[in-house]
Amino acid sequence: MTPTHSTTHLVLIPSYNPGRKVLATVRAARAQWTPVWVVVDGSTDGSGDLLREEAATDPGLRVLVLPKNSGKGSAVLEGVTRAAQAGFTHALTMDSDGQHPETLIPHFMATSQAAPDAMVLGKPVFGPEAPALRVNGRKVSNAWANLETLGMGIGDSLYGFRVYPIAPLVRVMRSTRFMRRFDFDPEAVVRLCWAGVRPINVDAPVRYFTPQEGGVSHFNYLRDNLLLSWMHTRLFAGFVLRLPLLVWRRVTR
Repeated sequence: MTPTHSTTHLVLIPSYNPGRKVLATVRAARAQWTPVWVVVDGSTDGSGDLLREEAATDPGLRVLVLPKNSGKGSAVLEGVTRAAQAGFTHALTMDSDGQHPETLIPHFMATSQAAPDAMVLGKPVFGPEAPALRVNGRKVSNAWANLETLGMGIGDSLYGFRVYPIAPLVRVMRSTRFMRRFDFDPEAVVRLCWAGVRPINVDAPVRYFTPQEGGVSHFNYLRDNLLLSWMHTRLFAGFVLRLPLLVWRRVTR
C-alpha cells in the first residue's frame, strides 16, 4: 500500500522512552501517511538513535531530538511550530507506544480536510485489557472539560489521537505557560473550544500493551492526577470569566 502524501497535514509523534516499540509505531504510521515527524523528548533509552537510523533511509520520516525531557506538550509545541514554518496547517498527534490505531490515520485526515477549521478528536473504544481505573477515571476529566466549554461536545478530553489545526493550537499554547506536560491533551481541547474551534468526535480503538508485549507507561497516578486537578481548577476559573461569551456563542449557534 502506498501511503497518502500531503503538503498540509502531517503525523506528529511525541516520544519519550518508548523502547523499541517506537519503530513499529513509526513504520505503521509511515505505511499510511507521508510525512511523519517524531519529536524525541529527551529520551534516554536509545530510541532516538534508532529513529535517526530509520530516518536516514526514509525521506518521509523526520526526527527532531530535544536535549532534555520537557513533557508531551512541549514536544508537540516544538513539532507544530516547526511544521507551521514548513507550511503545514494541520497535525495528527499520536503516541509512540503503539496504543493508537494507525489504520485510521487516513480517515482522520480526510475528516480534517473536509472541515479544516475543526479539530478531530479520537473517542476511545476500549478493549477488555484496558485498566478499569484508567477507563473510569477519565470520566471525571471528561465531565469537567464539557462543563468548562459549556457542552461544546468533547467526546474524550484525554485521548491523544487527534488532528489539530496548527495555527490556533500554537496561539493558545503561546498564551499560557501551562499545558506543557501530561496536562496538554485536555487543556488543549478546552482552550481551543474557548477559541471557537469546534470538535468533531470519531470513534477509535485503543490498546493497552502489557510489559511482556513491550508496553511502556509513564503515567503516575498520584502526580498526574494532581496535575489534572490543578489544571481543571485553573480552567474552571477561566470558564467563569468566559461564561458570558460562551453563553452568547451557544445561543447564537
